[in-house]
Amino acid sequence: MTGTSTSEDEPVNPPSLVEFPADDPERARTFWEGLLGIALEPRRTGEGEGWQTHSGGTAIGVHARGRGPGDSFSLPYFEVSDIAASAERVKALGGSVVHPGNEWAICKDSEGSPFGLAQEPR
Repeated sequence: MTGTSTSEDEPVNPPSLVEFPADDPERARTFWEGLLGIALEPRRTGEGEGWQTHSGGTAIGVHARGRGPGDSFSLPYFEVSDIAASAERVKALGGSVVHPGNEWAICKDSEGSPFGLAQEPR
C-alpha cells in the first residue's frame, strides 16, 4: 500500500473522498461542478446517495444533509486496508470513533475535527 506513515503502524493514504453535505443538494452540485470544473455523477451501488466524481484521484461528493455523524460537516475520507485496526489506532492516538462500520467509519481527531475512514476495495 502507498501512503505516508508517522509511526510503525499501517500507513494511511491521502484522502480518497471529500464529501459535502447540503441543505439543497442540487444547488450544491451546481456550485461544486462550476467551481471545480468537474462532473458530479449519480453515485454507484455501494457509494451511498447523491453524486460524486468518478475520474480517479480524490473523489468529490455531494449528498443531502442529514442527522447522522457523517451528514453534518464536509469530511475527508482516508482509505485504509484494515478499517478495524485503523479505528483502534484513531482511539490510541486520542481521537474517537463516532460511527464505526465495516466499509466506512466516521471519526474525530484529537481536537474534535471530523473525518472518515474508508475500507480499501479488496
